[in-house]
Amino acid sequence: MASLDQLHVGQTARIESLVGSDTLVQRLYEMGLVDGEKIEVIGIAPLGDPLEISVRDYRLSLRRSEASRVLVTILPG
Repeated sequence: MASLDQLHVGQTARIESLVGSDTLVQRLYEMGLVDGEKIEVIGIAPLGDPLEISVRDYRLSLRRSEASRVLVTILPG
């Protein structure tokens, strides 16, 4: 299983779980990053941080440190 920060632009994945039990994980849940959601990496900033993803028909920017807490299964295609 990979983490969200390991994906490349254009890759899609399904969220499997979030790592941890602190306020950051709660904030990620509130932003729509819940188990089973399909996400796509839309872009990566020139220096590699942050990532822009598409989830639930909106775009969201995450720092790599935040994205590393999201475990995903990469989808084909």
